[in-house]
Amino acid sequence: MGSELNGIDSKPSKAGESDPNDDDASAKDDRPLLESSAEDIQELEKKFAAFVRNDAYGSMGCGKLPLEEKLLLCIALVTLFPIRLVLVMAILVVYYLICRIFTLFSTPNLEEDQEDFAHLGGCRRAVIVHSGRFLSRLLLFTVGFYWINETRKDSANAPENSKTESTKQSEEQERPGAIVSNHLSYLDILYHMSFSFPSFVAKRSVSKLPLIGLIGKCLGCVYVQRESKSSDFKGVAGIVTDRVRNAHQNNLAPMMMLFPEGTTTNGDFLLPFKTGAFLAGAPVVPVILRYPYQRFSAAWDSISGVRHVVFLLCQFVNHLEVTWLPVYHPSQQEKDNPKLYANNVRKLMAAEGGLILSDIGLADKRIYLAALNGLFGQSQF
Repeated sequence: MGSELNGIDSKPSKAGESDPNDDDASAKDDRPLLESSAEDIQELEKKFAAFVRNDAYGSMGCGKLPLEEKLLLCIALVTLFPIRLVLVMAILVVYYLICRIFTLFSTPNLEEDQEDFAHLGGCRRAVIVHSGRFLSRLLLFTVGFYWINETRKDSANAPENSKTESTKQSEEQERPGAIVSNHLSYLDILYHMSFSFPSFVAKRSVSKLPLIGLIGKCLGCVYVQRESKSSDFKGVAGIVTDRVRNAHQNNLAPMMMLFPEGTTTNGDFLLPFKTGAFLAGAPVVPVILRYPYQRFSAAWDSISGVRHVVFLLCQFVNHLEVTWLPVYHPSQQEKDNPKLYANNVRKLMAAEGGLILSDIGLADKRIYLAALNGLFGQSQF
């Protein structure tokens, strides 16, 4: 790791010999952390550019803030932060109680070690969905997203002259099987909940969280053990494929919402797509999210969860821009080759959203976070 960070190939001194560089080394160690690590940080930022924070708060939110920003942060910490925190918790508790009441005496759907209430019908499902959409938008409003700029693109993924009129009509009648989106933050989930209330893929640990666990089950989340390479992981992929296919064929089935990058970025890049959303060969709706900022970026890339929440709640206004692309109907070749399908959708999203294609992924992000933790001497979590 050391050689990867700074390219230094140091040789140990022989016993009893003094190293003339020892004084220089100790002098370097006495320098401020940010100064002594500046070169290492710059090298890391070039290699892992998709996860680098470019806002005023810097790497891991530990950058040196100007005096004006410090004053604004202090004022917000004693005024805005506590009010918003109380309101956020109140909204979560209210929605948890709604979910608890309307799932009473209901048997959860059990499928391949999954548990959810997305199969509920009638007024119970209607109350859960509509209240969930309203409260999700209220939650975004509470944390500073007072308005959301939404754009819908008219261009199709295939040339218009290559399709007959009957083909266009049949495609318009087809329901997409999934929404695919770039991933910047946990806030992405709140936006999609407020708009279409879809099912997500989440880490299995989420199902055990207080309040959030039951809400996730009402959403119909598919839980996966991220590090698992066993048959359980393959089973989850099968469940996702079945859910996407079912949503495509059944108008009453909840839509699947998938983040094919598999992790969050700073919003300027698009990582390689996993094929899970494309295995069913069903049409998908590509969505591009951006969080414009002047001071603090709402992207959750290389900053701890607690620090991110605190800074987010202390920023009076937060911005979100959403671009909805037309439903992408795969060709027969793309249906037969999910990897080709995923790559073509990724290229389309990058072109339409002005995003940079990157070849790094979750494993590289873990290396970057571990390196930052070492440089800053603190835990990321």
